Amino acid sequence: MTLNKKRIHEIIFEADTREGKAFDVTIIFLILLSVLLVLLDSIADIREKFGLAIHIIEWFITAVFLLEYILRIWVLEKPVKYIFSFYGIIDLLAILPNFLGLVLTGGQSLMVIRAVRLLRVFRIFKLSRYTSAGRTLAKAMYRSREKIFMFISVIITLVVIFGTIMYLVEGDENGFTSIPVSIYWAVVTLTTVGYGDISPATGFGQFLASIVMIMGYAIIAVPTGIVTSEMMRMPAENNTQVCPNCMHDRHDDDARYCKKCGACLDVRKDDEGVKPADSQLM
Repeated sequence: MTLNKKRIHEIIFEADTREGKAFDVTIIFLILLSVLLVLLDSIADIREKFGLAIHIIEWFITAVFLLEYILRIWVLEKPVKYIFSFYGIIDLLAILPNFLGLVLTGGQSLMVIRAVRLLRVFRIFKLSRYTSAGRTLAKAMYRSREKIFMFISVIITLVVIFGTIMYLVEGDENGFTSIPVSIYWAVVTLTTVGYGDISPATGFGQFLASIVMIMGYAIIAVPTGIVTSEMMRMPAENNTQVCPNCMHDRHDDDARYCKKCGACLDVRKDDEGVKPADSQLM
């Protein structure tokens, strides 16, 4: 990898330098501005008055995201891994809607064009790359995925059981016309939303509803505790080094070489000709 590529890689993939931080802040600002434009474009009065200005700014932002996407592919040794990664797909979704809107023409495709353009709101997912808190939360949720899956399984089981019981207790005359409708009531009640469109009328039904409500308060805290415990167990990550060869990003603060593939992470050391194998002799 040439010096120019390494320098660009350091700027767009890492945030340890002043240029890298400035790049991240700029992209964050453009992401938030783009999402705001999508929201404003959905308001008829604003669209009629400022529609042209909104589209011009939107195309400018799209051009910046397209340049960013091309640079990310260009600086990587193995760009295929990035292209098919989560962030690679999100980056692609950030630029595709505008160009698809140009291809889809004709009166019958107007709704399709509008739906495609609304996909620009998915640019909000790009924020997770540029914020350490977002990365930490994502890793904590991934590590606790089995516990969360088990928690969701228990919740589904409870709403099915309580929904079925309420269908048998209340019946059609009280609005519980089917088991799916009763399950809907159980979900609304267990999550403490309480729309009130369906409510039990019998004494036993109200007793069961009280139990579901009390359980709802206890259940709300469970996923928060699961994710929080994982976040507390995670080691602090203060650096943002990303390997240009394999895109591995979990390195120690003093790491100079990738722990996964051995590629050099330090631009200056790599320019001096130091190989990964040389570090083992030091």
